[in-house]
Parts: sequence; C-alpha cells; structure tokens
Amino acid sequence: MDPHDRSSWTDFEREVASVLDQLKPGDLVTYGEVAAEAGHPGAARAVGSVLRRSGGNFCWWRVVSADGRLVPGHEAEQTRRLRAEGVDVKDGRIRG
Repeated sequence: MDPHDRSSWTDFEREVASVLDQLKPGDLVTYGEVAAEAGHPGAARAVGSVLRRSGGNFCWWRVVSADGRLVPGHEAEQTRRLRAEGVDVKDGRIRG
C-alpha cells in the first residue's frame, strides 16, 4: 500500500481513506464506525489493517476500539496526540 499513490489501492482502502480524511482534530471514531461509514459494516479489523499498512499517513490516533481503548503498544503517543486535541484520556482509554 503506497500512501502516496491511491490509484493502486483497493476500493476498500480508498473508501476507508475517504472516511479518515474527513476526521478533524478532536474527532473520535471506532474501527467499526469507520468500516460502516465506508460501506463495509463488520470490517473493523480490516480498517485496523489499513491503518497499520499506511505508515502513519492517516490520523490513526483518532480511531479507538469499541470500548474506548487505545492502540496497544502506542498508548503513550496516542494519548499525547489526543490530549493535544482536547480529548480526555486516562489509563489507556477515552473518557467521556
């Protein structure tokens, strides 16, 4: 997945990218919400795969698990980025 050449992406990757491109600072969505908005309900894990393969070219920190958990292994960076956008994070979870 070349993040600079979307012409080589699958339809699914482009649809997910379109949803992610619309997120603004402070927005939060779940992997499942991204999948549903992209027209692929139930494809939450595939959204995570797109984010992993993208090399950080999307606002990955604005995407959390259905129960508000942050990305395992990246909690510190995700917390830092979300707090900078005014999102309340505590103990690896979004507080709401």
